[in-house]
Amino acid sequence: MSFRFRFFCVLATAAALVSAAQGQTLSLKPFKDDLFAYPATLSSDTNGAYTVIDYREMRDINQRDEVPERRVHPQYTDTGVRKVQQDLLLKTDAGDVRHVAVGKTKGAGIIVLYLHGQGGSRKQGVDDFTFGGNFNRLKNLMAENGGLYLSPDFPDFGDTGAAQVAALIDHYAEQSPGAKIFVACGSMGGALCWKLAVRKDTGGRINGLLLLGSLWDESFFASPAFKRRVPVFFGQGSHDVVFPVANQEAFFRSILAKTKSYPTRFVRFETGTHGTPIRMTDWRGTLNWMLSKAP
Repeated sequence: MSFRFRFFCVLATAAALVSAAQGQTLSLKPFKDDLFAYPATLSSDTNGAYTVIDYREMRDINQRDEVPERRVHPQYTDTGVRKVQQDLLLKTDAGDVRHVAVGKTKGAGIIVLYLHGQGGSRKQGVDDFTFGGNFNRLKNLMAENGGLYLSPDFPDFGDTGAAQVAALIDHYAEQSPGAKIFVACGSMGGALCWKLAVRKDTGGRINGLLLLGSLWDESFFASPAFKRRVPVFFGQGSHDVVFPVANQEAFFRSILAKTKSYPTRFVRFETGTHGTPIRMTDWRGTLNWMLSKAP
């Protein structure tokens, strides 16, 4: 075998390895998956994109929590993650943005933001013990997988709030240029999810949206995010009296009516109320699905 032939073989192998590495999708490693697995599936349709989950307050709150809705049993959390948690202030042209950051503030492979609803604050999204420990799980998932989790304050659910969140995203995206960025919005925070989707900067940059007990907005169909086929996840309680489940289901189905293969999923928690999706959504399963579909 000639030296030149061997040299080209080495080059071809190296190129193949680089290509394979670039093609690999980040997948979050398990963290307390057995405790946070969905209860039984009652029904599903649309090839599994729409799922109805059996939710029971007695089991999923009263048995899971030491103090119902205030403090989950210890086995659901690992507070060691606080070692990589910081309360920060970012000065931007849109205003000062107070936020909590958990994990890698530079060189992260994935960035997840949680935008709270009416009456909330940055502290809600990092509370280890409320919502059945689900925020603690998200924090640990980011910390253990080279990611960054952000829970910011913002002044409103309008253009000013959207501008501040967009500035926060812009800052951390520059610190982690290879990161996939997902925005989760609880309740009224969904107004910001949809505003970020229609903005040219964030709509062209984010890689997924999660609407948790939240609202709908048809402006999404004209957004850069929709054109990029950004995955959208909906979690909704069937007894949500703030944002009725039927309206959110209709919006989910309208997405598929426009584009049958659009990457969207809907999880309905049967008998669940307004805050149920924040407590019950499987962060790892949902984010891994989004990572596999992200533009």
